[in-house]
Amino acid sequence: MITSRVLDRASGVRHAFFSRRGGVSEGIYASLNCGPGSDDDHLKVERNRARAMQMLGLSGDRLVTAYQVHSSRVAVVEGPWKDGAPSRFDGLVTARKGVALGVLTADCAPVLFAGAGAVGAAHAGWRGARAGILEATVDAMRRLGVGSGDVVAAIGPCIGQDSYGVGLEFMADFLADDPGNEKFFAAAGRDGQRLFDLAGYVLHRLAGLGLKAVEVLAFDSCRDEERFFSYRRARRRGEKDYGRCLSAIVLGD
Repeated sequence: MITSRVLDRASGVRHAFFSRRGGVSEGIYASLNCGPGSDDDHLKVERNRARAMQMLGLSGDRLVTAYQVHSSRVAVVEGPWKDGAPSRFDGLVTARKGVALGVLTADCAPVLFAGAGAVGAAHAGWRGARAGILEATVDAMRRLGVGSGDVVAAIGPCIGQDSYGVGLEFMADFLADDPGNEKFFAAAGRDGQRLFDLAGYVLHRLAGLGLKAVEVLAFDSCRDEERFFSYRRARRRGEKDYGRCLSAIVLGD
């Protein structure tokens, strides 16, 4: 598992950006696939999630993840969710000890937050980041009594710019938001394409929030097949599905 220096220094917090290693799943899901939304065997996914929680010193039932929909919706978590609980969110925050907040990614950026007495987790693909999921997650932490200047954040492994080719219409939407967003696009090898810097864009959105510190963990999930699942890599190969990596954070008991 991968950790962040800024989160390691946060008092009373445990966290991890888990790789795909160390689980029980097989084939395209090998091996630590933690995504219940995949077509992997449900029992294997549950065993993988329990293994991840064990590495954080918790039982598997302490993990909360949402059905992610690339939105700006954030849930305040009071405890592990029961079956049937509302779950269409891309941000989670809690002030409860012993509850692990998790996000599932396969190229999107997982962002973990820690403040004085609260933690947060956000699933930041380009849609969610553009829609304001990062700002909404920090706002929810503020409502729990945490000042922005006390919050630290880490951007976990996601697709790298060299792997993220997009069309000109994609870039045009970002430039319509702010012409300064042009800096997140580089020339590609093909006409009509640009390379998008997702981590850089997420960092830019976080930089405007007055946080105490932000760290970027520089990995390319698409290129590093040994360590990470990747939606884009799976699509390029024509694979029917893909696994999901888990990132999680918890306030200590």
